[in-house]
Amino acid sequence: MAVSWEISTLANGLRVVTTPVPTSESVSVNLFVGAGSRGEDEGNMGVAHFLEHMAFKGTTKRPNAIIVAEAIEGAGGVLNAYTSKELTCYWNHVPFDAIEQAMDVLSDMLNNSLLDAEEITRESTVVQQEIKRTQDQPGAFVGELLGRAFYGDHQMGWSIAGTEESVAALTREHFVNWIDTWYGASNIVLSVAGNTTHGQVMTLAERLFSNGRAATPPVIPPLDRQPPAESVLGDERDISQSNLALAMPALRRDDPDRYVLMILNAVLGRGMSSRLFKEVRERRGLAYSVGSSVSRYSDCGMLAVSAGVSPENVNEATSVILDELDKLKAEPVPPEELKKAIDYTVGSFRLSLESTMALGQRAGESLLTLGEIEPVENVVQKLRAVTAEDIMRVAKRVIDRGKTAIALVGPEVPEKELTALLAGGH
Repeated sequence: MAVSWEISTLANGLRVVTTPVPTSESVSVNLFVGAGSRGEDEGNMGVAHFLEHMAFKGTTKRPNAIIVAEAIEGAGGVLNAYTSKELTCYWNHVPFDAIEQAMDVLSDMLNNSLLDAEEITRESTVVQQEIKRTQDQPGAFVGELLGRAFYGDHQMGWSIAGTEESVAALTREHFVNWIDTWYGASNIVLSVAGNTTHGQVMTLAERLFSNGRAATPPVIPPLDRQPPAESVLGDERDISQSNLALAMPALRRDDPDRYVLMILNAVLGRGMSSRLFKEVRERRGLAYSVGSSVSRYSDCGMLAVSAGVSPENVNEATSVILDELDKLKAEPVPPEELKKAIDYTVGSFRLSLESTMALGQRAGESLLTLGEIEPVENVVQKLRAVTAEDIMRVAKRVIDRGKTAIALVGPEVPEKELTALLAGGH
């Protein structure tokens, strides 16, 4: 069954999108706000993520975290949130007959959070523990390090959670100012998917979301694309595995070549059929895990490769990874390999949209960040149209050792050797 949706805008500018799935037993209610860590400065670093925590800590109607949680969990549902560089999302997933309660809870969290000073102090410790946990996990921390190496001392390179010091310094005033600046109705999308109708959702939305802030969010200056701040950034630790990550500039969110990059990424490092898995793990035994990923933002993007390798194999693994990247620029992908990569990408894309949660997330994020939702079959058509020549052309746009950053967390950081690998090559 083809996925279809309907979009309306409330009088205050808040957009509502519904994706009906009449056969489902659930509804997914998602509130997207165009406010992420990229909008912060040194004086409020970490506020976007911390506020996401505070929204669950009590409202005028539901005065503490337990009552907020029970309002959803009492119906058998799940509630949570996440913050990224450019947005924050609050969501819940409930049985379809609990939709009114689900929307009411999100409206309450959006409009009536207490932001109690005592609760802020208590939760500050929790967020700092979250930051410490990331630092204690080499595989997660190498990602933070890569951001710093790649973007430098810029909001895009800062940790989304902030630092322990910045979080400890946040006060109620910081949260109120952040909400007043970024949480205007025109900067919010409500996305509901599941066993409901657009009419039902709009009736509830007009009652629950019609008030709110009218502020228009500030315009974020575009990233001034420079070579990496530090091409190699390492953190030496007494551990037995080295966690390697490298990144190079890729494509912005709306770049027409994004479909080609998706196929390129599949060829390079998605799954056990990918080149990196076959060459780095299967043929050479240099790593247990290796793969690639693409991140796209409003004005920039990143192609990243990560691997867990033995310390003595770091240089060789890095050299092999860079060679595989260069090969994409130099040689066309053979027809059979290209077909497999396209089939894999199309198939995994279709399978990723099986749940009401996934449908609600895709529609809401797309509407907020792109202003439209691309039909699934349009995406499939563009993926299937990718040619070997397209991949070589986009590889030449993206792959450049001179613009590559490397992060490494492990017992040794061979900075000179890794820098030399980036300086050599094609």
